[in-house]
Amino acid sequence: MELAVTEAIQRVWDYHQLHHDLSAADAIFALGSHDPRVADRAAELYHLKLAPWVIFSGGYGNLTRHRFNEPEAELFARRAGELGVPRRVMLIENRSTNTGENVKFTREMLAARGLEVRRVIAVQKPYMERRTFATLRAQWPEVEVRVTSPQLTFKDYCAEIPRDDVVHIMVGDLQRILVYPARGFMEAQEVPTGVRAAYDCLVAAGYTRHLLPA
Repeated sequence: MELAVTEAIQRVWDYHQLHHDLSAADAIFALGSHDPRVADRAAELYHLKLAPWVIFSGGYGNLTRHRFNEPEAELFARRAGELGVPRRVMLIENRSTNTGENVKFTREMLAARGLEVRRVIAVQKPYMERRTFATLRAQWPEVEVRVTSPQLTFKDYCAEIPRDDVVHIMVGDLQRILVYPARGFMEAQEVPTGVRAAYDCLVAAGYTRHLLPA
């Protein structure tokens, strides 16, 4: 059973990542979360001169409202500043509580500032790349989006966040990829049979903490 679970974890981890080629964009769009390494990746892309603006979006989500003492976007911006990203190029949206609101409130902020964005590089956790891409495709369709994340293997990623916590979350994200398109929240994604089997294996193994209510 353990070998099957280990294989299922790797299969789901691999499915969530898109491995997009990155090129110059109008903005780097870092979506907030409990993992500040997303801010590190955003700073890295800024220093590669891939975009003139860095957007940090995030208030308090389910995983941060009892963990952080400041909004995700503010924490990420501070961390990026420590990595040499100038404050003058940062745009901060600090009200959103989920991916849909990241998009909604960021669009409103850009419109209020009169900034037009046609191409973005979205930065997320590795296991949220596909969900983020599908959400932006549905809720910001006029923008061309590429998605990236901290460049880490599953083992290395879990060096800072407990392995089982990561698996619980990424199983929940896969469930949302399966059910959210019917609710209009995101664009439908192809889910291969093997990935569905891996999902079923992990649910049967008890990785259900972040599943949607029945």
